[in-house]
Amino acid sequence: MSDNSKTALLSQVIRERRSVKPASLEPGGIIPDEIILHALENATWAPNHGKTEPWYFIVYTGEGIRHLSEFQAQLYKQQGGEKFTEAKYTNLKANYLRASHVIAICMKRDPSGKIPEVEEVAAVATAVQNFALTLHAAGYGGYWTTGGVTYYESAKPFFGLGASDKLMGFYLCGVPVAQPPAPPRKPVEVKSAWVR
Repeated sequence: MSDNSKTALLSQVIRERRSVKPASLEPGGIIPDEIILHALENATWAPNHGKTEPWYFIVYTGEGIRHLSEFQAQLYKQQGGEKFTEAKYTNLKANYLRASHVIAICMKRDPSGKIPEVEEVAAVATAVQNFALTLHAAGYGGYWTTGGVTYYESAKPFFGLGASDKLMGFYLCGVPVAQPPAPPRKPVEVKSAWVR
């Protein structure tokens, strides 16, 4: 394959990828575990300063998803306080069950602390992009959500995270019913500047 063909194919995958929310996933649609594993392997090729590889992914499927959704819903009910709504509680239980796999996206800090936290967060986000592009290229879809208990410190032990680690959300993976339309993008000229 020529360099131009590779670039064209990569551009197509990048520009076609969409966030596919749970309501747009086929109920009962299953992604083969091999596809998820391949996407996770590609995720590990993300750039990361100091080669710390701060990403850590916990894959839930089958009854594991049910266990995760129950945990999230109950923790939200306990700690939601004034922001608690019955609708959000119900969605936390139901939305995850539409997914084939749910990936808990974690950042485990380098123990030396030599790499700034923001750089480790960026590395994990880049790994998630590799995962998302691979999933899309294989004909599947998903949605990175930071809802639920993502920012609850009390959720960390459930995912085996230490005090300096971060839970960065969940990637709900499934079989898209339909590809969402492309959202408008501002021209690159508006979002870039060249200094010569």
